[in-house]
Amino acid sequence: MQRIYSLALAAALMSLTGSGPAFSGDEAVIIERGSRAFDGIIEQPERFIRPADGFNVGALLAAAHGAPPLICSLAAQAVRNYGWNGWADAPATPLPRAVLPEERARHRGDDDDDDVAALSAADVQRLLSSLSSDDACVRELSVRLIGRADDSVVAPGLISKLQSGNGPLREVAALGLGLVGAESATDALIASLRDTERGVRANAAWALGRLESGKALGALTGLFRDPDAMVRGAAVVAVGRMDSTAATAALIRVVRQDDAASVRRVAAWALGELEAHEAVDALASTLAKDNDANVREMAAWALGQIEEHSATSALAAAAKSDADDRVRETAVWALAQIGDRASTDVLGQIAASDKSSRVRGTAAWGVGQIAEDGRAPAGLLQALKDQSADTRLKAAWALGQIGDSSALPAIRDALKSEQSSEVGRALIRALLKSGERSESALTELLDSKDPRVREVAVRGLAGNNHFNPWPWPWPRPRPFP
Repeated sequence: MQRIYSLALAAALMSLTGSGPAFSGDEAVIIERGSRAFDGIIEQPERFIRPADGFNVGALLAAAHGAPPLICSLAAQAVRNYGWNGWADAPATPLPRAVLPEERARHRGDDDDDDVAALSAADVQRLLSSLSSDDACVRELSVRLIGRADDSVVAPGLISKLQSGNGPLREVAALGLGLVGAESATDALIASLRDTERGVRANAAWALGRLESGKALGALTGLFRDPDAMVRGAAVVAVGRMDSTAATAALIRVVRQDDAASVRRVAAWALGELEAHEAVDALASTLAKDNDANVREMAAWALGQIEEHSATSALAAAAKSDADDRVRETAVWALAQIGDRASTDVLGQIAASDKSSRVRGTAAWGVGQIAEDGRAPAGLLQALKDQSADTRLKAAWALGQIGDSSALPAIRDALKSEQSSEVGRALIRALLKSGERSESALTELLDSKDPRVREVAVRGLAGNNHFNPWPWPWPRPRPFP
């Protein structure tokens, strides 16, 4: 079995990366190369994100037959598709997606503009024909490659297959039309929203969202009552991609009433994406009462996107008391996003006392975002002693933003014991921005044995606070649908 796995992997990756023909040389060599390639994907996944110029479509599809789902999914991920979020959020794919370590934090795909080698007319026909294969791996790789083709070349064939009597073929055809962004398929995709197969309805909704076709808005909103949660979720996300608030009332009903947490979550995302001010009360209630942490997290994010000051009370309550670290951190971020100065003390308290270093760090960052009155909350000064270097960095950065002269003693004490050079540079910036002018302190900085400290001191004294590296501690990525 291992021999088959390695052969399939080697064939797929050698074809995609241009490292040689898929089936040439001694079998033992191919097996060895396949095993090394698998190890490389796990250890250095970025090496396999971009296909090199030139690959053999026939050999790739032949290798895909019988390949295990994990191996095929990894090979499919080497074929990047265009548009927001690449293909990562497609609802119904032939194979489940293989998630690599820390992939959620990377969110690659939105801006990738690398080109896969041009497909010949024969390749396109081979790939279109392979969409009807009974092998899921073949269908997966075929639709990914079709998704890189020009829509005018492949759209007619995909639309034809969308009207097939074969459910799996219709499902993958809808996926392909979304990948290529075929506007000519809008009417056919709208009609497919009534398909008897849930995967077809979900993929058609997803494709229409990628097209951002306002023509489909009414039909997509109608799917909010579909019996299948995957379909409802795909329709909600599609509506969230459209620049229209006409569906706000319907989205509010979904976030309040849908039985599936996954659907309520994307409804909260859509309301935030659309910056629907009418939804603030519903989102605040969701943040306080929903029993699913993922939904509450997204509700907090949406309130931060909308930036309505009336949401600060609900966000402050969640930031202080929600049981989930992610919800508290996102609520803290949202408070900073709204920028109400009344939130400064709350954020300072959280920076000093929350049990999660991530939450404490983001709270310190939040204080620096909104505190412009020259007053540093006591909690921020306490955060300079935090066990987490990330939290100390953000607290030092925030003090530099505030410029509170009464914080100078705490900054001096922190600088004496700080072991991190990055945090130290942020503390020096805070010291100078807070009005440090004592001859002894400045002399000590200028006489430091660390050239980076001397550079920061000289820049600061000269009035240039754009240090290299600039201690600008952004919080972590926000949730995505």
